[in-house]
Amino acid sequence: MSGGGHGPPSARLLPWVGDEGKPCYVVGEGTGRVSRLADGVESIQLGMAGDLLEHAAALLEERGASAGELRYLANRLTESLTDVKRVAESRGARLARTDPARDPDPDGGSSGLPAREASKRAQKNLK
Repeated sequence: MSGGGHGPPSARLLPWVGDEGKPCYVVGEGTGRVSRLADGVESIQLGMAGDLLEHAAALLEERGASAGELRYLANRLTESLTDVKRVAESRGARLARTDPARDPDPDGGSSGLPAREASKRAQKNLK
């Protein structure tokens, strides 16, 4: 968001979906109640993703994990990756608005960061 009243209000992709799985947005300067709630939800989603990665690593080290356990893990990882991707898209779009040098990725991404740099930042934030 533009934050602090600089520039016009803009739309922020929220970290949840609405009816029929459609994306939700809030329009504003990023300081309102919905934006603060979204910040909290993003923080929880990223924290849960980190916990899930630890669980996945432990489960995959076990030689006796059943097909059902692995399928369940794959489903939870898919859900978590979907959440983390939405957070990254939202934050990337906001970065692009606040830093004109960061244009959205021409391949459809919106972070404006090279993939390797974005991955390093994400891993650092999950620790």
